[in-house]
Amino acid sequence: MKRALKYLLATVAFMAWTSDVAAQLNPWRDMHKVKRKETIYSIARDYGLTVEELVRANPEMAAPDYVLKKGTFVCIPYPQPKTNPATDTATVAPPSPQPRKREKTDVRNREVRVGVMLPLHKQNGDGRRMTEYYRGVLMACDSLKQNGISVDMYAWNVAEDTDIARFLTDEAAQLDLVIGPLYSKMMPQLSQWAKENDVKVLIPFSIDAPQLKENRQLFQVYQAPQDFNQSTVERFVQHFRGCHPVIIDCQDSTSTKGPFTTALRKKLEEEAVEYGLTSLTVNDQRFVQNFSMAQRNVVVLNSEHSKELRKGLSRLSALLTDHPELEVTLFGYTDWMLYTQRNIENFYKLDVHIPAAFYYDAQSARTKRLEQKYRWNFHADMMNSLPRFALTGFDHAYFFIKGLHMYGKHFTGASGMVGYPAVQTPLQFERSGQGGLENKNLMFIHYTPEKRIETIKF
Repeated sequence: MKRALKYLLATVAFMAWTSDVAAQLNPWRDMHKVKRKETIYSIARDYGLTVEELVRANPEMAAPDYVLKKGTFVCIPYPQPKTNPATDTATVAPPSPQPRKREKTDVRNREVRVGVMLPLHKQNGDGRRMTEYYRGVLMACDSLKQNGISVDMYAWNVAEDTDIARFLTDEAAQLDLVIGPLYSKMMPQLSQWAKENDVKVLIPFSIDAPQLKENRQLFQVYQAPQDFNQSTVERFVQHFRGCHPVIIDCQDSTSTKGPFTTALRKKLEEEAVEYGLTSLTVNDQRFVQNFSMAQRNVVVLNSEHSKELRKGLSRLSALLTDHPELEVTLFGYTDWMLYTQRNIENFYKLDVHIPAAFYYDAQSARTKRLEQKYRWNFHADMMNSLPRFALTGFDHAYFFIKGLHMYGKHFTGASGMVGYPAVQTPLQFERSGQGGLENKNLMFIHYTPEKRIETIKF
């Protein structure tokens, strides 16, 4: 995977537009792998460049503590024309290469053309997160290349105040897929353009996209809370059929889980399933009365917060100490993944199930390998976030590019269509009425009493 950056800049048609520079093609001439004893000066000399030209193409070199290391890949730009000393005229920039006019033939018989329209900068959290996501996309392109799938990659730095109209050119209309945007206000224009030019759009994160209801070109990864809650309720009733639910009020006025527990209670009543309803503040006698001695009890707290989780874990542990004959499973929330490390033993003990659209498995060999390759390529660790943005970008790009390569225009991202086992973020799309497609993936992350973590997929 040390070839990821080489692949990006040597074999991928990479175009970068910043928010303060007019859109123009910016091709790199080559990528150079640094050898032992080479310097910035010697590399510039060998390629007929000035040091300033080389540093402009590799901004990290301008850092005071930058060290050129063996094995690093360096972007080699085209040399700029020099000032004519005889006339002392100003340097004139060369004309931008003309975009390649290509017929939009069947993508199954050629390279897949992908454009990324996200904030790719270091000015704020949005830019840093999306830059890491984009790096994951590039790593996926490199992995796909090794499997014989070619990609033409284009990238635009689309900050929050950017007018995307200047990116929606005839050349961009030759793309097969656009990944973005991050901001809802850009959706009306991008959606209309995608429909007119037959370009699929992958919306990777949470934005308001009502256009999904009528535009069949759109793929929405993020699941709205109400949709995720409803899916979780359906899977809960399906998976725990024959068990005895117990819903516990944590007295948390800041909880956002009221809509979920309300929907769950409504569904249980529709299915004529009896359930217990209690509170963490009642005495032990009243508390245990809500549990079944004959069935497994599936406990639901009505709070996602760490403080209330700890109180619930303590109360349930005490209950099991006093009543070892009870069978208890605790059902939680995606938010609880943030607290796994400090509560892992109780998660195992209480057979915790957490509904989620992703799972970051730090112990997975595939995860470790991608994290290591990310460090090799980008000289940094992935952000300590859940989910990991680079792994999300890798999964999204691999799934969509492989899908387009296999099915062309007929790709819908339906379950089983691609056969790609995601590293962290599985995808499973379903049509939204007559419009676009929504990701319906949902898993239960199960912390077993045998001290294993498994994913239950639906």
